[in-house]
Amino acid sequence: MSDPSMLSICDLDVHFPLPGGQLVRAVEKLSLTLRAGETVGLVGESGSGKTTVGKTALRLVKATAGRIEIDGLDVIGASNRDMTKLRQKAQIIFQDPHSSLNPRMTIRRAVSEGLILNTPLRGKALRERVSDTLISLGLPQQFHDRYPHELSGGQKQRVCIARALVLDPDLLVLDEPTSALDVSVQAQILGILKDLRVARPTLTQLFISHNLAVVRFLCDRVAVMYMGRIVEEGPVERVFDDPCHPYTRALLSAVPVPEARARPDRMRLTGDIPSPTNVPKGCAFHTRCHIAEKGLCDTTPPPVRHPGEGRMALCHFAEQQLEMPVT
Repeated sequence: MSDPSMLSICDLDVHFPLPGGQLVRAVEKLSLTLRAGETVGLVGESGSGKTTVGKTALRLVKATAGRIEIDGLDVIGASNRDMTKLRQKAQIIFQDPHSSLNPRMTIRRAVSEGLILNTPLRGKALRERVSDTLISLGLPQQFHDRYPHELSGGQKQRVCIARALVLDPDLLVLDEPTSALDVSVQAQILGILKDLRVARPTLTQLFISHNLAVVRFLCDRVAVMYMGRIVEEGPVERVFDDPCHPYTRALLSAVPVPEARARPDRMRLTGDIPSPTNVPKGCAFHTRCHIAEKGLCDTTPPPVRHPGEGRMALCHFAEQQLEMPVT
């Protein structure tokens, strides 16, 4: 019997209209499923559509087509009343903690707001719930009545994490939660997120990042995005150790190493990412791919291949890639 899915995205399209009738095709025919208690990384270059997927999953961005379900609830067609219930089940932590907090609210008030809007909790019980959550994230009582400008970047992100967790959600979307922080502070936040997996084993997380090392550290599975599509998906160790899509291989090759000579055969992508208003025919990656075959990759969309149990790749030559060493 398969594990129940907490988040199910099927054939999702997200298009943004531009003047002149053009469309920015931010997300195209994307499908992704997160099982209950699973942490899945969503990776790719800037502009690949990662953040759009996360926001659309919680209906912060309107979907053009497709289906999204959170714990069986149809997100796209849900009424406002149903969405209020869903806000308790699903929360998001944004990339920039500085712009995520109201500068006129104390952190106690900021963390209380979700409880006030979505639960009957009031008075002493509400104050204790907020205080316990903040303290568990390393913010003792003396911080609770301070304003955001009185906190460091790492402390602000802890407040944002507390604001999400205080509702005890089933699904957490994390959009680059450490990228705006100093390196030493990043390590602290990652430690909190790692401990969170142990403390709340049933919590499902969609972790959006461009940092492959962080995804390997935190996630069970990884989905690799390019031009609005998932081009490879599978268990994080298997994908990173034995990628079967040339784009995944290029991303892994670009990870910095202490000495440049350690990777003499580093893959270097040529050209720029195509415009999302004019996506190439065939495989969207063929304009930058070193193994693209003329007459095939530039004309025929690649099929979905399953080169191994739990693996998926959108590539004509997925099986051949598995036979190549990772540089």
